[in-house]
Amino acid sequence: MARKTTYRVRFSNIIEAAGEKSEKPERRERIPIDPIIQQTYLDGRLLLINKPLHWTSFDVVRRLRGMIQIKKIGHAGTLDPLATGLLIVCTGKYTKQINDYMAQEKEYTGTIVLGAVTPTYDLESKPEQEKDYSFVTEALIRETVQQFTGHLDQLPPMYSAIKKDGVALYELARRGEAVELKPRPVQIYQFEITQVELPVIHFRVRCSTGTYIRSLANDFGAALGCGAYLGSLCRTKIGDFNVADAVDMESFTV
Repeated sequence: MARKTTYRVRFSNIIEAAGEKSEKPERRERIPIDPIIQQTYLDGRLLLINKPLHWTSFDVVRRLRGMIQIKKIGHAGTLDPLATGLLIVCTGKYTKQINDYMAQEKEYTGTIVLGAVTPTYDLESKPEQEKDYSFVTEALIRETVQQFTGHLDQLPPMYSAIKKDGVALYELARRGEAVELKPRPVQIYQFEITQVELPVIHFRVRCSTGTYIRSLANDFGAALGCGAYLGSLCRTKIGDFNVADAVDMESFTV
């Protein structure tokens, strides 16, 4: 069976097709791990990883699985390829706690760009339907934010990993298949505007698990009347865990 092409490889191919130079990951030789060290991962370890840009969450797990050389390993909450920040990875017996970590409150920082929308609600696809945003003031932005706190019924992006009859929505979207999306209850504990540099808005959000910040950006732009999409995103906290305590993938060693 042919090996599935990873997101990072597809991204590199797109860059090269556009005539630009891409940075492909260096292929590393697998070095046998000390059995004593490996046993600590089998017994259970909690790893805090600062996910790089253009890596999928599974890219991180795959790299760590190869380094640690164990099968039982998984992450506690997907980050989109264009998002960076805190990814909790559990190994061995700690994988039983993944759902507990996933259920914890999340915090994100990032930017929202006004004046257009994208099919994926972020820069995974090209901006379209450009609209005038000159009427948007900082006062209007801060007033509109108040609509997006508390309990909300949120429609997930069509381009998401949510599955319909066992197939991810993004796969159905790429096929052009129409799917009726149902809103999901989420809670926004805090939606703070930290800086306004129109058309870019900087924000910080604390929210429940299951919240799509891409959808929040899209819905926020619709409420403003000029459209918007997510420009950048970093997950800074999961419960009491902070990205400041996370390790970069290039710095991780067993």
